[in-house]
Amino acid sequence: MQNLLSIITFLPLVAAAILALFLRGNDAAAQRNAKWLALIATTATFLVSLFVLFGFEPANTGFQFVEDHAWIMGLHYKVGVDGISVLFVMLTTFMMPLTIAACWGVETRVKEYMIAFLVLEGLMLGVFVALDLVLFYLFFEAGLIPMFLIIGIWGGKDRIYAAFKFFLYTFLGSVLMLVAMIYMYLDAGTTDMVALMGHEFAHETIKVLGFSVVGGVQTMLFLAFFASFAVKMPMWPVHTWLPDAHVQAPTAGSVLLAAVLLKMGGYGFLRFSLPMFPVGSDVMSSLVLWMSAIAIVYTSLVALAQSDMKKLIAYSSVAHMGYVTMGIFAVNQQGIDGAIFQMLSHGFISGALFLAVGVIYDRMHTREIDAYGGLVNRMPVYALLFMFFTMANVGLPGTSGFVGEFLTLMGIFQVNTWVAAVATTGVIFSAAYALWLYRRVVMGDLIKESLKTITDMTTRERAIFAPLVVMTLLLGIYPSLVTDIIGPSVTQLVADYHASLPADAVAAVAGH
Repeated sequence: MQNLLSIITFLPLVAAAILALFLRGNDAAAQRNAKWLALIATTATFLVSLFVLFGFEPANTGFQFVEDHAWIMGLHYKVGVDGISVLFVMLTTFMMPLTIAACWGVETRVKEYMIAFLVLEGLMLGVFVALDLVLFYLFFEAGLIPMFLIIGIWGGKDRIYAAFKFFLYTFLGSVLMLVAMIYMYLDAGTTDMVALMGHEFAHETIKVLGFSVVGGVQTMLFLAFFASFAVKMPMWPVHTWLPDAHVQAPTAGSVLLAAVLLKMGGYGFLRFSLPMFPVGSDVMSSLVLWMSAIAIVYTSLVALAQSDMKKLIAYSSVAHMGYVTMGIFAVNQQGIDGAIFQMLSHGFISGALFLAVGVIYDRMHTREIDAYGGLVNRMPVYALLFMFFTMANVGLPGTSGFVGEFLTLMGIFQVNTWVAAVATTGVIFSAAYALWLYRRVVMGDLIKESLKTITDMTTRERAIFAPLVVMTLLLGIYPSLVTDIIGPSVTQLVADYHASLPADAVAAVAGH
């Protein structure tokens, strides 16, 4: 089929429109119908996306399933996937039905809640398939709106503050990206992202406000995109919106924020920064590597000081994204393979950890670590699953968390051993805060009276976790399921990147 990517992108949006236009009432039957329609639509989207996965040819490093149609004012609706983006599409469609299933207990404005998640899925998929600058920007920015509403309407007591902080941070970061895109169109005469990857932007040293900018225009464009993608990931020190957003967001919102939305920043670096601004990326790579190393250590230490479970896992996410940016800017096969693997793995593991917090929050209505203890005595299944994903988050061999971190560290050791040494300490810190959390929440005697009637996980909750367990184990034992798909495209990206670095530009960069 020629229009598979359009079908999976717009199927959730069509379902959202059906919900908005045709579902009336707010009684129990209407709420149940809204949930079932959302679950059916997201499941159908996942099933259709399987045709993309099974029809994808990894050996072909170009874009596949391409659709290119004239749109408005000379712009084109152009979509396609390559080895780098196809698995992000699969991650999104895989996580959405599980997220909707986790929303089953919601009783407030259910129809609007489901509409927000369906629209969010369509927009997230659009980011990963877009091959036109304007189309990418529209999907990238529009995705802020449903998440803003999810946090602001269905979030915790400080939801308004968290929603506006999330929106302003991510939106302001993207303003510079829009300016850069306009320059790119004026310079290259096209918004086609494939054509822009082959366009050479000027890289001669220029003067800006009296400062010499090595890498010239490419460095300026890199920084403009970096402002947006660094906030989206988020990187230290522009990460402060994430813990607030996670704490205030409902469980399903936290799951999608961690599993998919954070990955847009890393994907942006791979899709724009490395192929379009290789000299700028090379100039700034040392700074990015050290920022990533600092993020891993700093946010891991901050995680140790948290009293809120969600906040602790949120800081853990920032630390794990530090490995991603390190791997990407190592710009070698192991580094980028590891970065992509880490993003996919983190989607399953971090999503599961936020779901695990949601399970006990639904029962006790608190996320304070001190409110728990001894849950293993009443919730043995929960204790087992929480332990499994805690170990995966630490990077236990045999789980997908180990493969991503190991490949990333292999890649960075080839580039900068000092950065690698600092980053490796993050493995120790992650074990410290993850096991500390698990011990205080699950282990020990059941002393608190409020916990003595708590019930173990329901069949629905266990069914939600089962696919995440399978994927975490499967990718940990058989990582070539991922590396075989991404490998050829990453090899091509690395080769093109190094071939695009002029000798004089490289020589001008300190330390090269």
